[in-house]
Amino acid sequence: MNIPAEQLPVLQELCRSQPLAALATDAGSHPYVSLVAVAVTDDLHHLYFATPRATRKWANLTRNPRVSLLLDSRTNQVSDFRRAVAATLLGSAQEIDGAAHDEGLMIYLSKHPHLADFVASPTCALFQVQIDRIYLVTRFQNVMEFHLAP
Repeated sequence: MNIPAEQLPVLQELCRSQPLAALATDAGSHPYVSLVAVAVTDDLHHLYFATPRATRKWANLTRNPRVSLLLDSRTNQVSDFRRAVAATLLGSAQEIDGAAHDEGLMIYLSKHPHLADFVASPTCALFQVQIDRIYLVTRFQNVMEFHLAP
């Protein structure tokens, strides 16, 4: 990982503190954005989210696993232009099962215990995103790009 030491805590805190992210998938002729509950690993290499299989996002992901997710700390105040932090995470999403599912579920439920019944449903899929790249934006216009090695 090539994230500078001074930026790593900023990214980790953003990922730790934000329960939701905007997930962009490929809907064929246009992008499709959904709000999802997320959990990101401390090393920033993986992100987990769950969705019922009867959703557009699930169908989109079966056709094209490439995703973009936006996490941000905005409060919808004018001060956000100076203080808010946003991260765009690019990667590839895969529905997981077996031991990977059990491990991912533990990470996901440690952040979202209130979603235990939702993810326990046989119609719900748990996805793991392998994060390849992160764009971190601070002070509204300071953009840093980080590539994560697999």
